[in-house]
Amino acid sequence: MSNSCCCCCTWIDQARVGILERWGRFERLAEPGFHLLNPLAGQWVAGILSTRIASLDVRIETKTKDNVFVQLVCSIQYRVVRENADDAFYELQNPKEQIQAYVFDVVRALVPRMTLDELFEQKGEVAKAVLEELEKVMREYGYSIEHILMVDIIPDASVRKAMNEINAAQRLQLANVYKGEAEKVLQVKRAEAEAEAKYLGGVGVARQRQAITDGLRENILNFSGKVEGTSSKEVMDMIMITQYFDTMKDLGNSSKNTTVFLPHGPGHIRDIGDQIRNGLMEASSAQLNAE
Repeated sequence: MSNSCCCCCTWIDQARVGILERWGRFERLAEPGFHLLNPLAGQWVAGILSTRIASLDVRIETKTKDNVFVQLVCSIQYRVVRENADDAFYELQNPKEQIQAYVFDVVRALVPRMTLDELFEQKGEVAKAVLEELEKVMREYGYSIEHILMVDIIPDASVRKAMNEINAAQRLQLANVYKGEAEKVLQVKRAEAEAEAKYLGGVGVARQRQAITDGLRENILNFSGKVEGTSSKEVMDMIMITQYFDTMKDLGNSSKNTTVFLPHGPGHIRDIGDQIRNGLMEASSAQLNAE
């Protein structure tokens, strides 16, 4: 607060109000500007108050309903009511301590009825309750409470650590659930793919065998029709021998094959032919029975 004073004059800066007394008794409020005083009549400026908004940060430690100690930081914005500046000057010796005392009283009466989670969710309600109580009390002393902000809620360090661990555990549990579901879907899809692959492989083998059977049948019929005096058995034996030698040729030309021992001789070729014929006959018989 700046104030310049001489023997018979003084001035009050903008956004301030002066308290004029005569012989120690309040006389009037001095508005911003230049004022003439009569010292011989006992006039003088007892004090100057600012009418600007002031801010006071109050730190309160209290306990919640679930027995958690927390520190609350409230920011109170207040100002002197110009019309009641004399009450603000004479009634309160230390307005900051008075405001702080009322904030303590309201917060410590309200917060213990809330859990920690409710306090975080309803901090605006706490600020509103403090504002209503302070506004009602401080207006009698010439002060107006403009705003109250609940700046911060600080639980004990061990409580914050526990809350972070709980949050981390919940998120890890949820991640494991998602991971398990993903692995389950992957296994199901893999099993479905394997089943589909086996099914398609079986279809391919069946079609391959059907094509071989159809080719053999067609070759036998063509050869028997063009060459007179030949039977189906003789044609089949010749085809078996031809395929046998083709197989031997492929095994010999392949560089990736190791040594392979195969029975060789006319008797073995006849046995192979008999086995193929028996297999074809059994397949045909099974097909006829199914129909």
